[in-house]
Amino acid sequence: MKPGIHPEYRPVVFRDKSGGLAFLTRSTATSTRTIEWEDGNTYPVIDVEISSASHPFYTGTARVLDTAGRVERFQRRYGHTGTGRGSTS
Repeated sequence: MKPGIHPEYRPVVFRDKSGGLAFLTRSTATSTRTIEWEDGNTYPVIDVEISSASHPFYTGTARVLDTAGRVERFQRRYGHTGTGRGSTS
C-alpha cells in the first residue's frame, strides 16, 4: 500500500443503543465520542440505529406479509391460464 493515502485503520466500538449491543472491531470510521471498553482502553464509539440485536428479522418480531392472499387476488382479477413459465402444455 502507498503510504499517506489511506485512512487510518484502528479499533472502533460500534454500539446499538436500542438493542444494548456493543462490539469492538477495526474500521476506518471516525468519531469524536469515546467509550471506555471492557479491557480498560478508550476507543472511539459509533452509535448505530439498528444491528442484529434490534433488527426484527433477528429478534423474531418480523411481520409476515400475506403474499398468498396477494397472489390469489391477482389471479382472481386477471385470471389464471396455467400456461406460465415451466408449463409443458
